[in-house]
Amino acid sequence: MQAANPYCPSKLRPASSARDPGALDARPVYGTRYTVGESSTMTENSSPARIVLTTAGTPEEAEQLAQAIVEEELAACATILPAAKSIYRWRGEIETAAESVLLLKTVPEKLPALEARLHALHRYETPEFLVLQVERASAGYLDWLISSLKGP
Repeated sequence: MQAANPYCPSKLRPASSARDPGALDARPVYGTRYTVGESSTMTENSSPARIVLTTAGTPEEAEQLAQAIVEEELAACATILPAAKSIYRWRGEIETAAESVLLLKTVPEKLPALEARLHALHRYETPEFLVLQVERASAGYLDWLISSLKGP
């Protein structure tokens, strides 16, 4: 059995925690002048965290993509939302499909390799690859995220 990961969204504390409800807001956040590597400096109210949004045709496909991407250290965590319904235009026609949504947590330096690998693994002709910048993140979560992507 795997150890619980305190930073992945699926490992939340029980609601009955005795912690001070305001304590979460009081935790330090990365933002002002945080530096990742030698080439990129974050500005006020931004963090090095990125969320890549993509979809897959089935929960099983989503899990296979997530497993490969996390194993290859292109993302620290993959959250799968297994039951989405997409309505979209494809080649001039309106289509409807059941899909699974993947939220991949990563950093800017990993984005080119993550995009290339996702395209190589994905069965879709044009897989969704949307990068969302995270405005703020807790210090502990960012420490975990960054350290998870540096390898052993």
